[in-house]
Amino acid sequence: MTRVVTAGRDIAAPAAAIFELIADPARQPEWDGNENLREAADGQRVRAAGDVFVMTLTGGAVRENHVVEFAEGRRIAWRPSEPGQPQPGHLWRWELEPIDGSSTRVTHTYDWTGLTDEQRFARAEATTAGKLQASLDRLAALVEER
Repeated sequence: MTRVVTAGRDIAAPAAAIFELIADPARQPEWDGNENLREAADGQRVRAAGDVFVMTLTGGAVRENHVVEFAEGRRIAWRPSEPGQPQPGHLWRWELEPIDGSSTRVTHTYDWTGLTDEQRFARAEATTAGKLQASLDRLAALVEER
């Protein structure tokens, strides 16, 4: 069983423009390929590791997302948890590598190697590379100039 799922693609947009969509939780439902995110309040733009942003899922559940990796314009990763509860051990990561001034290689990873709650395994296994690719494709559609 693979517990690290990755997808990547080149996007015809500067890294800063792409990163802005990822680092602003209020924008995340626009490009979520899992179709799992409903809304996040404005004003939660991630600025550093240690930040926490709150997201409401499509089913109404609320998640606190604990930012564990951050490099402005280049890398961001968070671990979701139920409010006030321990993090169950999965991680969402985005890495951006500028190719030139107008295009960027974007890699999206879902890592559930640390997930120990077996009741969450089926949902984790359902997070496929295709769903990650859908997020990348939606991001591209939002930022690429046509």
